[in-house]
Amino acid sequence: MSQPAVIFGGPSPEHDVSILTGLQAARSLSQAGMTVQAIYWSKSGGFFGVDATAEAQAFAEGTPKGARGLRLVAVPGGGFVPAKGGLVSRDRPLELSAVVNCCHGGPGEDGTLQGALDLAGLAYTGPTAAGAALGMDKLAFGAVAVGAGLPSLPRLALTPDAEVPFGGPYIVKPRFGGSSIGVDVVEDAATARARLAANVHLRAGAVIEPYRPDSVDLEIAIRSWPSLELSAIDKPLRSSAASDILGYADKYVGGEGMASAPRELPARLPGEIEKQVRDLAVVVAGLTGVRGVARLDFLLEGDRLYVNEINTIPGSLARHLWVDPKIPFATLLRDMLAEAVERPSTHYTTAGADGSALRAAGSIGGKLA
Repeated sequence: MSQPAVIFGGPSPEHDVSILTGLQAARSLSQAGMTVQAIYWSKSGGFFGVDATAEAQAFAEGTPKGARGLRLVAVPGGGFVPAKGGLVSRDRPLELSAVVNCCHGGPGEDGTLQGALDLAGLAYTGPTAAGAALGMDKLAFGAVAVGAGLPSLPRLALTPDAEVPFGGPYIVKPRFGGSSIGVDVVEDAATARARLAANVHLRAGAVIEPYRPDSVDLEIAIRSWPSLELSAIDKPLRSSAASDILGYADKYVGGEGMASAPRELPARLPGEIEKQVRDLAVVVAGLTGVRGVARLDFLLEGDRLYVNEINTIPGSLARHLWVDPKIPFATLLRDMLAEAVERPSTHYTTAGADGSALRAAGSIGGKLA
């Protein structure tokens, strides 16, 4: 993989965290001897080529100085093309072996970017368009888990007139979003419904489920290449005993993002719970078509384990979880890039579109009569 790209940022609430992940990936690949094209996706939606060795502070006020404008051309033979004066130039697209997708949340993780890269014919890491859409939709993922018989807490769509068939307290989450931002804990259903208008992160949709104050969070990373493999199990630690949930500050407000968040790793768990976590992770990987490196989150309440959420592009690409087996970040990235090329994200086919339906169709006017 001589010339990979790393893309990060994007119009998402997780924009800043994505920058941290992307800069870590770009630096690691550069240190491994690769020529890396770093691509910054701004909050307003523009793409820019930036220094692969830049520091996070360079992005604190927006697009860094010296950034070069790019356009993503989503047609066969397209890709990232230099932009001049706001218009696409006649230059050829950047020659890229594959793209490491480090975008968290929003269009970088919900299938939008994946679909554009598919149309452009660019190989990329992480979930496919379908896998990304499923992972980003908490209601859909929860339904898949329940349908497969996996242990899960009840979860339903929260609307202004929703009747909640289970008792409080409740946790209210953005239906389409990450695992920390925009999450509320409330005592009753009326307050939950009121949060729909007050919380900007819930306006695209929200889910509600029972809040379990005595539960603890567990995480495990899953990678799909060169074969399915699971990391050590992690128990993230909340910043204080009074914390209702594992929040944004617990996860990301540290020098290295998720890698510097407080945790018990490997988590000290009874053998039967550890086995259940691992067995469920394998099942979820198959159900969701995990590609690249994903993180699966659980809730543990006493001896009861619940599948919670899947994060298809986790913070720091979950590099910190690979302590047993110990896998260096550069190796994770190399394997992800190899998978991007060897296991394409999609394969379009026109099999069956032989024109017979068109030849037998008659007039369009006749069909409308």
